[in-house]
Amino acid sequence: MANDNGTINVEDPGAPADLDALTRERDELRDRLLRTTAEFDNYRKRTDRERRDLAEYAAADLIRDLLPVVDDLERALASPGWGEDSAGRRGIELIHRQLLDVLRRRGVQPIDAVGQDFDPEWHESVATDPADGRREGEITAEVRRGYRIGQRLVRPAMVKVARA
Repeated sequence: MANDNGTINVEDPGAPADLDALTRERDELRDRLLRTTAEFDNYRKRTDRERRDLAEYAAADLIRDLLPVVDDLERALASPGWGEDSAGRRGIELIHRQLLDVLRRRGVQPIDAVGQDFDPEWHESVATDPADGRREGEITAEVRRGYRIGQRLVRPAMVKVARA
């Protein structure tokens, strides 16, 4: 039992039972504290991961809306009506370059397609070409460029695939 100054009197016959009970209670509280700390740490990591995923998903949605603009600028630059040194062409090249830089800073990367093996996870086949010395399933042409953010597909590449 505890004496007047608050310390436990070991010589008291009831003291060992009280000491054992206090030790068990301390161990239980320590165990509960460790479990709660681990649960909170897991919760924090999960919410951070969910927040990053949500931000990446929202960015991918906006990027999907911008990609047709990139496609149109590339088609405009490829059209034969522009002189190599015209002011209109230089303006479109500038806008195209700025837009690609913004996408690059956001982690958007084009998907390499031509010469690669067709992968339905990253490519969408829209036509086939005769193999003519190419591997079966090799991508022969890119109809529309595909893009990804990290390992997340934003838009598949539309491709032509070699077929024997």
